[in-house]
Order: sequence, then structure tokens, then C-alpha cells
Amino acid sequence: MNKNLDDEYYHLLEQIQAADFVLVELTHYLDTHPTDQQALQQFNQFHEYSKQLKSVFEPKYGPLSGFGNSFGGENKWEWGQGPWPWQV
Repeated sequence: MNKNLDDEYYHLLEQIQAADFVLVELTHYLDTHPTDQQALQQFNQFHEYSKQLKSVFEPKYGPLSGFGNSFGGENKWEWGQGPWPWQV
């Protein structure tokens, strides 16, 4: 565990990873069951939940992904600063 990061960092990161895992699994399911309205509703709920978590995490701890998927920051490029989520 990186001593420079607080408990909130790890809690948020774990919640983001869990929500994104659900999204991956629902994506695979919906690829084969595209008319399942309950699964689509769950996908949309987890998509919004993941976005909400990331909107809390990224301003405080930095971007989670590159290639335009994360906000670049107000006054500086933050992607090059670590630790990156997969390094903790």
C-alpha cells in the first residue's frame, strides 16, 4: 500500500473496479441477449454509478485512463503523474 494515498483513494478505486467489472460482464451478456430490458437497465445504472465514482476520484487523485477517456485537468496535464491505478 502506498503510504501517500489515503483510505478514500483505495475505497473509491475498489468501487470503480467493481462497477466496471459489472459493466464488462453485462456487455458480454447483452451482446448475446440484446432485448433483455432488465440487463439493459442494470447496465445503464452501473454506467451512471461508474461515472459518478470517477467524477469524485479523478479531480482528487488524477486520471484513471488515457486516450481522451479522462479529463485532462484544469491547468496542467496530469496523466504522467503517478501512481497510476494499476501501480497501487
